[in-house]
Amino acid sequence: MKKIFHYLQPELVVFLEAPSRDEVLKELVDLAYRNGKLQDKEAFYEAIIEREKIVSTGIGMGVAIPHAKLPSYDDFFIAVACLKTGVDWNALDGTLVRLIFMIGGPDDKQTEYLQLLSGLTMAIKDEERRKKVLNSGSPQEIIELFKGF
Repeated sequence: MKKIFHYLQPELVVFLEAPSRDEVLKELVDLAYRNGKLQDKEAFYEAIIEREKIVSTGIGMGVAIPHAKLPSYDDFFIAVACLKTGVDWNALDGTLVRLIFMIGGPDDKQTEYLQLLSGLTMAIKDEERRKKVLNSGSPQEIIELFKGF
């Protein structure tokens, strides 16, 4: 099984100031598109927003893991955003979200997807790691923090 950091790339990690959840999602979708991870950014954005309507991907602890799976993808990717100030994400615990891990990938690799999601969730439950990610100065620094996962 692939480790979390295998899905992370420096060009898919950004430090943002965005006023809302939807703005953050647009920025991340644009970033993934510019880096060749998405063929159809509108379809992917729609899928992400539809997923949010079902139930918020704000999992608590100031973290959100928005995700969408589409048939035209071969592999998964993770785009990461660290926000200077939190945004309302309708998180389960009501906290503002400052760390976003957007996952995209194929809709026919459910096992790999669930492993990726649970590995990421376990990694970010560690409060020390979350603080270090938020205080990171570079994308490479953030990726290093996930080396063990």
